[in-house]
Amino acid sequence: MSAREFEPVFIGPGGTPGPILAADVGSKAAELARLAALRLPVPPAFVLPTSLCAGVVAGDAAAIKALRKGLVTGVGWLEQTMKRRLGDARAPLFVSVRSGAERSMPGMLDTILDVGMNGVSVHGLIRLTGNPRMAFDSWRRFIQGHAEVVGLAAPGGFAALVDDMVRAEGVANDAELDSEALERLVDQFLAHAARLGVAPPEEPIEQIAEAAEAVYRSWEGARAREYRRLNGLEFLKGTAVTVQAMAFGNSGGDSGAGVAFSRDPATGAKRLYVDFLADAQGEDVVSGRRSPADSALFARRMPEVARALEAGARTLEAACRDVQDIEFTVERGKLWFLQTRSAKRTPLAALKIAVDLVEEGVIERSEAVARVSGIDLAAARVSRFADAAAAPAARATVASPGVACGRAAFTSDRAKAFSARGEAVILVRRDTSTEDVAGFAAADGVLTAVGGRTAHAAVVARQMGKVCLVGCRSLAIDEGLGSARLGAEILREGDFIALDGATGDVSLGLRTVISEDAPEAAILRRWREAAS
Repeated sequence: MSAREFEPVFIGPGGTPGPILAADVGSKAAELARLAALRLPVPPAFVLPTSLCAGVVAGDAAAIKALRKGLVTGVGWLEQTMKRRLGDARAPLFVSVRSGAERSMPGMLDTILDVGMNGVSVHGLIRLTGNPRMAFDSWRRFIQGHAEVVGLAAPGGFAALVDDMVRAEGVANDAELDSEALERLVDQFLAHAARLGVAPPEEPIEQIAEAAEAVYRSWEGARAREYRRLNGLEFLKGTAVTVQAMAFGNSGGDSGAGVAFSRDPATGAKRLYVDFLADAQGEDVVSGRRSPADSALFARRMPEVARALEAGARTLEAACRDVQDIEFTVERGKLWFLQTRSAKRTPLAALKIAVDLVEEGVIERSEAVARVSGIDLAAARVSRFADAAAAPAARATVASPGVACGRAAFTSDRAKAFSARGEAVILVRRDTSTEDVAGFAAADGVLTAVGGRTAHAAVVARQMGKVCLVGCRSLAIDEGLGSARLGAEILREGDFIALDGATGDVSLGLRTVISEDAPEAAILRRWREAAS
């Protein structure tokens, strides 16, 4: 393998010319290059190739040397492009270090944001932006991200420190902590990381190097391996690593982060589908730990940005000839596109979208048939409950439609155990974590207390065709007792629970499910027969 195969690829002004292939740099970076080519606003980035992944994971000295050399070259280009320098006291550069395989694996690989933070650069960021709250918030995020991804530290210790600070300050959550409280939280995070032996290095280039190695190593993480097994992706060679200039969505009320789909990935309806969190970073949205606002609230809050996002989504759908899943950040009123990919969708949505794209003249019938070739049209049925429910115990946000009834399980292991006995099962969790991918596969439906429709784990559940309801505010789980409070009712593990993905209703007890053919299935069946 030649040294040239390890050279970074540059995305942005004066970037690498010619085709940029997903096999070499991962689908995320290849689509980032497409975004830039379409003149949509993209933070500049450079990419270390997939060809380095196996060597770095194996600890090969030559691969790690190539990684370090590529980082020095890439950072030099990024500093020149951004006119900022790593660790600078007045105009510091900060980056995200992201994964990206040839095929999309939402949330299965690691990412670290806010890389480049230290005692000098944090004050440089304050000078640059006049926003000490954002600077200290970003620093504490980096400390935790580095500890968890590079040091493999459990998140519980950091979460406990946040909870303690929130209580001490008398606020509702960490989003309401002021700059002085966040500065103290940074000190506590640094001390906790030092006690665990996972404190980040002071030198920013070392931070990036450690982050890049850790992102490559996440290729062999348990959830990534399980996702590849479930989706027949064992042939993939590894992930690339994208190092991209940070866009700070946690810069105040005129900032935020979100995920948008150019069409509804649950039903296939032709409308923009958005989850957005103000004054937040992207991980807040896709992690499933917070419940975001929807398209309507986003449009009321930031009408000009919403119009620019919708225009960009239409541009991307036309260029890609498919429904797009877009990650974006708003920094002080400026929209940045961070990622686009063909959207994961429910099987029923896949049928509707394929038929609609033919009717809109975007694709031919033969291509529509090929796109849904993996879907059993005989099994593509619309389900609903035969009986009318009594007053529901709770209501949640629909992330993936349909109906499901089964025994409640509060862990993935219990979901797998129920499923192994031939029982229908509903996985009931506080939030949608990608660590639960095996539980999603075993379950007939998923219910969470917090999270949004576009969290990575909700995306995975939707792709699997599982009913998924999120953000059920009246759900409180006590795993230790094996029970949960659902509104005024008590739900114990093993009790029957029903999810209605049409209304968002959650009810207790058994309900009868009936199904009927999806209308698009008959159309596609005729097209298949005509082509054979």
